[in-house]
Amino acid sequence: MNSPEILIIDDEPQIRKLLKITLLTNGFKITEASTAREGITAAANHPPDLILLDLGLPDESGHILLKKLREWYQKPIVILSVQDEEQSIITALDNGANDYLVKPFRTGELLARIRSVLRDAINVQQNPVINCNDLELDLAAMQLKKNGVVVKLTSTEFNLLSLLAKNQGRVLTHQHLLKNIWGPSYLNESQYLRVFIAQLRKKIENDPNQPQHIITQSGVGYRFL
Repeated sequence: MNSPEILIIDDEPQIRKLLKITLLTNGFKITEASTAREGITAAANHPPDLILLDLGLPDESGHILLKKLREWYQKPIVILSVQDEEQSIITALDNGANDYLVKPFRTGELLARIRSVLRDAINVQQNPVINCNDLELDLAAMQLKKNGVVVKLTSTEFNLLSLLAKNQGRVLTHQHLLKNIWGPSYLNESQYLRVFIAQLRKKIENDPNQPQHIITQSGVGYRFL
């Protein structure tokens, strides 16, 4: 099995050195870039399996670079940033980041996050059926089973659950869900989301008041486990 290749886009030499040593030691291949321009060129010329992206780049905001990358790059992007404000985290997740770690970070946690998003990406690509304990979501057949019994879902409910499940473990913001399920004109219609999340919980959770699958990330969005 080939070692996953990771592109580090960060302007701090010490951070790049730390990341390089850590990742090489754990079996990853590494490519480095210190600016947004270098980073997008490296990603385009030789697309990596995962990108570690700093938001504080010297030539362009990492948020802007993230949006540019997401126009064509479909593999995982993990943000590493000193910006710990809630709005920065929401914006990055909204623009397509798979995860967000605040500097300084523990290398063990970073490696766990990397393994998680890589594993999820492989599962989605190779397996159209997502199994989560008592749930079986067949993306090709557009069918959900709970404990082997088919659960009837509306098309909107299925699309919402599929989007969450395909990004399992990742927080999807309210705006991301509204835009992808209902469209850009519904970004302020948060009540739509609350109603459909409540309906889904009634159908898939053993106790909708204590959900085990669709978890609320207060003030940000929802995570599927």
